[in-house]
Amino acid sequence: MSASLEATTREVCAACGRDRTRLMDIVRTLQERLGYIGGDTAAALARELGIHRVEVESMVSFYAFLSHRPQGRIVIRLCNDYLDRMLGADEVAAAFEAELGIRFGQTTPDGAITLQHVPCIGMCDQGPAALVNDVVVTELSSDAARRIVRELRKHGDPARLVTRLGDGNNAHPLVRAMVNNNIRRRGPVIFSPMVRGEAIRKALAITPAEVIRAVKTARLRGRGGAGFPTGMKWEFARAAAGEPKYVVCNADEGEPGTFKDRVILTELPDRVFAGMTIAGYAIGAAEGVLYLRGEYAYLRKYLEDVLARRRADGLLGQQICGRSDFSFDIRIQMGAGAYVCGEETALLSSCEGLRGDPKNRPPFPAQKGLFGRPTVVNNVETLACVTKILEEGPATFCELGSQGSPGTKVLSISGDCRSPGVFEVPFGIKLSEVLALAGGEDALAVQVGGASGQMVAREEFDRTICYDDLATGGSIMVFGPDRNVLEIAESFLDFFIEESCGYCTPCRVGNVLLKERLHRINAGQGESADLDYLQDLAQTVKTMSRCGLGQTSANPVLTTLKNFRVTYNALVRKRTNGLVPAFDLAAAVGAAEALVGRKSEHAHA
Repeated sequence: MSASLEATTREVCAACGRDRTRLMDIVRTLQERLGYIGGDTAAALARELGIHRVEVESMVSFYAFLSHRPQGRIVIRLCNDYLDRMLGADEVAAAFEAELGIRFGQTTPDGAITLQHVPCIGMCDQGPAALVNDVVVTELSSDAARRIVRELRKHGDPARLVTRLGDGNNAHPLVRAMVNNNIRRRGPVIFSPMVRGEAIRKALAITPAEVIRAVKTARLRGRGGAGFPTGMKWEFARAAAGEPKYVVCNADEGEPGTFKDRVILTELPDRVFAGMTIAGYAIGAAEGVLYLRGEYAYLRKYLEDVLARRRADGLLGQQICGRSDFSFDIRIQMGAGAYVCGEETALLSSCEGLRGDPKNRPPFPAQKGLFGRPTVVNNVETLACVTKILEEGPATFCELGSQGSPGTKVLSISGDCRSPGVFEVPFGIKLSEVLALAGGEDALAVQVGGASGQMVAREEFDRTICYDDLATGGSIMVFGPDRNVLEIAESFLDFFIEESCGYCTPCRVGNVLLKERLHRINAGQGESADLDYLQDLAQTVKTMSRCGLGQTSANPVLTTLKNFRVTYNALVRKRTNGLVPAFDLAAAVGAAEALVGRKSEHAHA
């Protein structure tokens, strides 16, 4: 092992205080410097931190952006979710392969460029899109892919691929991204004007218990989709035994069709950080963590600058707003490409420097969360709502929305519509009204709530967006009359198979079996009994899986079986000759026919 490797490892570990819980940051930094985490690096890192080498290897093997094998100096990660493929991602992929002379998963012979597929990078409103190292390139075409490769071969600098800047803070000197916000509708909560610092000052003017009461009075529910009452979660954490306590912001939106948190963080980070600070005051925490998905690394410098300015202005750090009894600071924890880390206990595992494995519940994070201490985990939009509630009071918030779902909801709308983008709408709005706003009135089907949500048929477009009917974390995917809903469901299953942590059998195996049977039906080789098989297996996966990923991963099958039964029935057939439709006898005996020089009487009867 080289002395330089030892020195580099020692230097990176020292920068993180040789803290084993910062293993994610350490490994990410080492990979940036070395290109990959090989066996020698893993061994050196284990010695430096006093941990087992298997702990390092385990982390590297879990996260998609980490690698134990050499990669190119430049890694092109092309998004291949269904929405990007609708926009031409397959043609873009072919162009990349042709220009580079390699296949996906390979590196050019000179070690310069690696080509990879990734499931979703949060750019579904402007695909096909890719990450070139941490640089986002959007609205790709075959010609653009070829041009990108040629330019990279000339200068080797992904940053020089950005030839135009997006709107808003995407043009900020610390961002400089070609990403567009695509804010189509600004509502009265998230995208309303904000007086910086006002919400925190108002919160500090009352007791922590009164802050929690205000959030409960507003009846704010978590905007991640599950809709758990935010004030109740805070109350549990405040009452829980154990110190210190933590506030964690879940900014790991990673499901196909989700991108609204990207926009909120780009344009309204002060509103999110203020919400975290208020939560810290309410539950008695002094430290907050923003868990930022690896795909949004291009925003990190900008967000760090926002945090620095808040500290300079007395809105973060020691003695906030001059209060000697309240200090609270926030650090950014980067992810590394793992959708399951959107599940709050998996996210906490990742923050602790571990694989993103979900934890058993109970205990819940409010009792034992980060490092086994009471922790509040809220998502980006929820915390932005908190700031608004403290600014203007809970009564103003409750005036919006529906009876059981106060306030507004920020939607990420993409797919077959004229105006994909971000829309802030009041809860209680009909799905048909949402489609009209986005220009998707002729939709055949709408996937509400991401890949794990519900596939809604045209005859149910009068249903409402709210917790009591169509609950959603924000994703609305529109599919036009020419789309195949079974093909879409199959694509979603591919996503869950790829992103499963692999811990439990129902999720690890069940989703593969669902995909295989659905593919058989979609290919016209299914029989009627396959529908009962799908229903039973999907229900087993939903009931028996350990965490939220597995518990919702079968929804593409369950909701299409329920709402598009006619489509299934048209593809399956009954046995008429005792043969299984999925078995192609003629193909199976083809080699034997060639050998004997005649056709089989049975296979071609």
